[in-house]
Amino acid sequence: QVQLVESGGGLVQAGGSLRLSCAASGRTFSRYVMGWFRQAPGKEREFVAAIMRSGSTYYADSVKGRFTISRDNAKNTVYLQMNSLKPEDTAVYYCAADQGVTTITSSATYDYWGQGTQVTVSS
Repeated sequence: QVQLVESGGGLVQAGGSLRLSCAASGRTFSRYVMGWFRQAPGKEREFVAAIMRSGSTYYADSVKGRFTISRDNAKNTVYLQMNSLKPEDTAVYYCAADQGVTTITSSATYDYWGQGTQVTVSS
């Protein structure tokens, strides 16, 4: 069992930056693939970024070059640094974890989820 708690969301102007954090419980954090997803009003939850146990990273095309995912296994925390934010980045951002993810871009393959943190980007 893993419990995930996101923080760092807020209101920012277009072009600004935010850093989201996701703190995980438990002593096996390093064994988990960690992902970030987001869901805007009226839209389906979509993949944003993932980081593997090895540290390899993957990004949605819409955020590539602007967002950076990282993890600190000593602190049981995964981060999402978001730069050059756009109004279309406005959404609730969710942290997810799983040990056996085969399709990292699919929300259905992650077993554990945080409660989400709101990110609002004004134009």
